[in-house]
Amino acid sequence: MTQANNISSQPITSKSISSKPSYAPTMTLAMAQQRAQFMSNIRQFFAKRQVLEVQTPLLSQAGNTDTFLQSVAAQVTYKDKPQTYYLHTSPEFAMKRLLASWQVPIYQICPVFRDNEIGVRHNIEFTMLEWYQPNYSLDDMATELGELLEALYGNAVVMSHYRYVDAFMDFVGIHPLTASLATLQAVAEDKGLTGFDFNSELSRNVNTEEDRRQSWLDLLFSHAVEPNLGHDLPTLIIEYPPTTAALAKTALDKDGNKIAKRFELYINGIEIANAYDELADGQALRERFEQDNQLRQRHNLPQMPIDEHLLAASDDLVPSSGIAVGIDRLLMVITGASSLEEVIPFPSGLA
Repeated sequence: MTQANNISSQPITSKSISSKPSYAPTMTLAMAQQRAQFMSNIRQFFAKRQVLEVQTPLLSQAGNTDTFLQSVAAQVTYKDKPQTYYLHTSPEFAMKRLLASWQVPIYQICPVFRDNEIGVRHNIEFTMLEWYQPNYSLDDMATELGELLEALYGNAVVMSHYRYVDAFMDFVGIHPLTASLATLQAVAEDKGLTGFDFNSELSRNVNTEEDRRQSWLDLLFSHAVEPNLGHDLPTLIIEYPPTTAALAKTALDKDGNKIAKRFELYINGIEIANAYDELADGQALRERFEQDNQLRQRHNLPQMPIDEHLLAASDDLVPSSGIAVGIDRLLMVITGASSLEEVIPFPSGLA
């Protein structure tokens, strides 16, 4: 697809932060103009495909049960009674309720919130693009993601497909789905990755071998694999370990190992997008959420209210795939920015 408004070729200018007044944004006017065009291009892309733009609440009575995604709690008064609501970590739960009801393609661009996430590529509040396509396979979703990238880059884009297993073996040297817990720990320690200490109180609370294996896999993947991904071509990592399925289906790979039906997009070593072949099974999701809460309890984290509306909607979902894209990160890689501060006006510390 030819894109007349190619933002990637526009120059980026910046001023020294020290010369700015305290109220000034970290993003330049030139970047703000590029961001506005970027958003317009996204909306044009979906309008041409007749994907409906929707808006769902930022606040919910339910929260994300994922152990390592911490929701931002908000104290509200509802019908004169104090209650705890949560700012969503993604619009996924509410959008699936719409998808189950309307069964049409939908997308949303919105702020999302994840507590205690600060860094060059992280902010407590950031912008997410999420969309769902009924009767789409993961391959269909990957094709559409590639078309979106072409629209935003303004030129043809070729994406490589890389199995999680293969990437792990290439950069770590062991098979992630069959290696023993002791082997994973030994390799991590050999690489100087000692950030997850099993002698600590927190680590002793991760008391199943599966939990411990996945913790070592996550540590090795984030430090030894991710930095190498997507430098030559945008790269889709496919066939993740089943413990990372979240709200995705599971299946068997060509070797007979159980894997999650999902993929992630990496560009220049940065995770940009995360896609699922959506699990349409309310009872299975309930079991996963309850397992999450058990693990949260072992980590001394608050248990999160489960979204009963989502579980009911899941039983009525048509076969579909969905994807979440980090807008700020994608804008970073397209424009060549080095941090989120360059593509958002007020990072959490200055908001």
